[in-house]
Parts: sequence; structure tokens; C-alpha cells
Amino acid sequence: MLVSSSSLTPFPPVWTANDTPPEDAIPLVFPELDQQLQPLPPCHDSAESMEVFKQHCQIAEEYHEVKKEIALLEQRKKELIAKLDQAEKEKVDAAELVREFEALTEENRTLKLAQSQCVEQLEKLRIQYQKRQGSS
Repeated sequence: MLVSSSSLTPFPPVWTANDTPPEDAIPLVFPELDQQLQPLPPCHDSAESMEVFKQHCQIAEEYHEVKKEIALLEQRKKELIAKLDQAEKEKVDAAELVREFEALTEENRTLKLAQSQCVEQLEKLRIQYQKRQGSS
């Protein structure tokens, strides 16, 4: 009887002590695990060895799932950091735009004042010119 903890798992199936799988069907390698974490093949004559092997395989599957979740969380962290960086950049850009707006507003006010002074001066010159034309 074949017992598998998940039919969609990338890891090979796990057998109980009562099973007698063919020798080549026992998973010798979990490709995602480091060499030192690989389960050792069980002794088929020992129920305890088969149970330890089964537990080791289950732990290896859990380890794989945790590593997968860590990778997803690290990716999410990168996305959030990028989003935060973008928000901070936009905040800096907004502050820069506010300063630029204030500077341009001040420049506009100064130019309007200069323009009104020029208009006054022009009006005075016209009056003087008209007086000279009238006295000649």
C-alpha cells in the first residue's frame, strides 16, 4: 500500500513499514535538499527504520514547503521595499514640486510688481512727453 502525504508534492511517496516497495521505488534523493539532509534508505526488515524513514521524508516535505514560503515572502519583501522606495521618491518629488511652485509663485509676484512699476513709469513718461509736445 502506497501512502503519500500529498498527491501534488514534488517529493516521492512515503511507504509504511508494512509496505514492500520495489528497491528502485524508494526515494534515495530529494533534489531540493542539501546532501547532509537527505534521508537514508530504510532497512526494509525493520518497522522502526521504515517509520524513521517515513518521518524523515515528511520532515523533508515540510522543510521544502517552508523554504518555498520563505522564498515567496522574500519576493514579497523585495516588492514592498521597491514600493516603499517609489513612495519615498514620489514624496521627495512632491516636496520638490512644492518648493518649485513656491519659488515660481514668488517670482511671478515679483514680476507682476515690476510690470506694474514699468506701467506707472511709462504713464509718467507719456504725460511728460505730452506736456513737451503741448508746450512746443
